[in-house]
Amino acid sequence: MNNKKSILPISILIASLLILIFSLVALVLSYDLAAIIDVIGIRIAALVIAFASFGSSSFFSYIIYTHNRTVSNINDDLNRRAELFRELQFASSNYSIIEFMDRMLIYEESSRYVERFLLKNKTDFHMIDNKIDYSDVQKNVNDYQFISIRIPFRVIEGKVVANIALEKLSFDRENKRFEFISLESKTSTQSFILYNELTKRNNLIMNLIVKKSDKFFISNQINVFSKIKVNLNITSLLSVQVKGINELYFTNPEQIEGDGTNTYKIVSSNFTLTEFPKIEHSRLNS
Repeated sequence: MNNKKSILPISILIASLLILIFSLVALVLSYDLAAIIDVIGIRIAALVIAFASFGSSSFFSYIIYTHNRTVSNINDDLNRRAELFRELQFASSNYSIIEFMDRMLIYEESSRYVERFLLKNKTDFHMIDNKIDYSDVQKNVNDYQFISIRIPFRVIEGKVVANIALEKLSFDRENKRFEFISLESKTSTQSFILYNELTKRNNLIMNLIVKKSDKFFISNQINVFSKIKVNLNITSLLSVQVKGINELYFTNPEQIEGDGTNTYKIVSSNFTLTEFPKIEHSRLNS
């Protein structure tokens, strides 16, 4: 673009100089030309006038052209700024922030969902221990344990939640940290949101894959965890996304349910915003 801008005035200058040189040459050789061509003075004057007319009109046209380009660039920049401002204004009033509450449940995943996961090879709603290779899970299924975690949540600020995706989920247990990440190099894993008609609460459900030898969760025992840290993306119903980290503090269960479920009473849920609200255009275009 800058090259085009510099070529145009140079071209006008060269053409003007050529006309000026031709006019001066004609003026110097006027006596010689007068012997060949009559009324040489009129012709030279006509050439000078043509040069002046060409130079002035070209320069004036170039000024108008550059002015229009400048105005167009300013308008484009203003339009982009206005669109950005509208998006920021829309995002700042249509995001969602949640709070985990009540009681968290940890239990073995239903066998029918495990079979569906293995047969269809759909990795939605599943996260894997970061020390595990997913290909090994497919080959040696019996060496791995499938665990489900269910956490009730409520919207404390903003609009209704449409989607919650987890980037990372970490558990601290007996001075050992278990970190779960998305499968197949995904940046985040979509969680399953279940609405309970009886309690009138939304529940976040995520399934975890871990080695049985790590003894992450033993169904017939009370499993003690010290803290859970969740990196999550929350998308509102109007496709506005926020990113944050939620740390859960809770009391460990004194007893287990009949089906082996461990129930943890959530004492505190601290949400830290890591990225300001923004419109998720990929959801709008899909």
